Amino acid sequence: MTVTRFPPSPTGYLHIGGARTALYSWLHAKQNNGTFILRIEDTDLERSTQESVQAILDGMEWLELDYDEGPYYQTQRFDRYKEVVQQLLNDGHAYHCYCSKEEVDIMREEQRAKGEKPRYDGRCRHRTEPVDGVSPVVRFKNPLDGDVVIEDLVKGNIIINNRELDDLIIARSDGVPTYNLTVVVDDLDMNMTHIIRGDDHINNTPRQINIMRALGADADGKELPKFAHVPMILGEDGKRLSKRHGAVGVMQYRDEGYLPEALLNYLVRLGWSHGDKELFTRQELLELFRIEDVNRAASIFNAEKLLWINHEAIKALTGEELAIKADWHFSQKGITIADEPLAGQALELVKERTKTLLELVDQTRFFFKDIEEYDPAALKKWVKTATPDILTEVYKRLEALSDWTAENLHHVVQSTVDDLEVGFAKVAQPIRIAVTGSTQSPAIDQTLLVLGRDTTLARVHKANSAFEQAVVARQA
Repeated sequence: MTVTRFPPSPTGYLHIGGARTALYSWLHAKQNNGTFILRIEDTDLERSTQESVQAILDGMEWLELDYDEGPYYQTQRFDRYKEVVQQLLNDGHAYHCYCSKEEVDIMREEQRAKGEKPRYDGRCRHRTEPVDGVSPVVRFKNPLDGDVVIEDLVKGNIIINNRELDDLIIARSDGVPTYNLTVVVDDLDMNMTHIIRGDDHINNTPRQINIMRALGADADGKELPKFAHVPMILGEDGKRLSKRHGAVGVMQYRDEGYLPEALLNYLVRLGWSHGDKELFTRQELLELFRIEDVNRAASIFNAEKLLWINHEAIKALTGEELAIKADWHFSQKGITIADEPLAGQALELVKERTKTLLELVDQTRFFFKDIEEYDPAALKKWVKTATPDILTEVYKRLEALSDWTAENLHHVVQSTVDDLEVGFAKVAQPIRIAVTGSTQSPAIDQTLLVLGRDTTLARVHKANSAFEQAVVARQA
């Protein structure tokens, strides 16, 4: 059975690169009826925080990347790591190193001076006696010859000679295990079949393969996990993606009004394609994505492309679906739309021209909340150019309507235009300001239809009074 994992370190938010790795791992497991595991690699005790853990969990939930097992926490598995370290020591695959940090620094400086690659030279490999007063680290005894062949599903075969690798530390002097040890133990204990991660981990992989082999991972007909190192995501300047490129935590994209399916759609395309197709449903991704088809080259993050995809995703939803998606954003503005029967209709009116859910909220909030103030610039222009008593006339005609339909509402506006012999905007804009507070709204007849009779009449009456007061103030 296929088993994949996503193992973030809780030293910050869930970032874009991590989310894409999680997506690729999730897709590969789900499309093979396998298991997707979430593992929190929190052994960096100084930098790991509970806030970061929660940010990861929130991000995975918002993206709807459901995991079948976990979250597992490495800090809860220290006894297991200690057991494996001792096993490696007993089997002669590891040894205690008593070299101080200063000794190692001098060693590497001397190597650099000779033009050699700086590395630990293994001087403690054959030490038989401990050094008084020194708490040793534990180093893995890396093979001295032969090659490590990484049969990478994305990069192809990668061959590393063991002479390029030194004896890495697998347990610090205080007994805390290091990354390259814990990740191997977890991957073997959790029966990992595929390890999908960023290609910045390629240098770690041959070391981890050697540890796996020392632990018998490929003995008795067993197979090592398959590796897939996916390309980095770069900014438009070709440098590693960071905050200065606009890359932020996953949850900030939620806060800025992006749909999770839009972000996932964009992320999957950062390294993978299927012909010229740009937009995918989740089901289509499960059917079409193949980890072997991921590009080898780095991808460039483009914020404008992400925004375009988000716009397309919004347009593809019905008004009712948007009401569910945007409910959290409305609640942040103190607006509840859950029980609004016409919420779907209101959102349907503006979805074609809103690129984010925040824009959607801003352009429809007047449907669900009374007008508290009018756009000052619009009110000033209204007072200066509007035909006197126009809202009084509009109110009278709207009040006389027996059937509140879009067709009848359009007729009221048009007949007022015709009878007063003015341009359409001279009538429509005052109505728009009256019922929305600004000069921007969907078609006026559709806007009034969704607002309903009572709300429309109340707002037109209130606005007419405000208009009259503004006129008096201006004349004074």
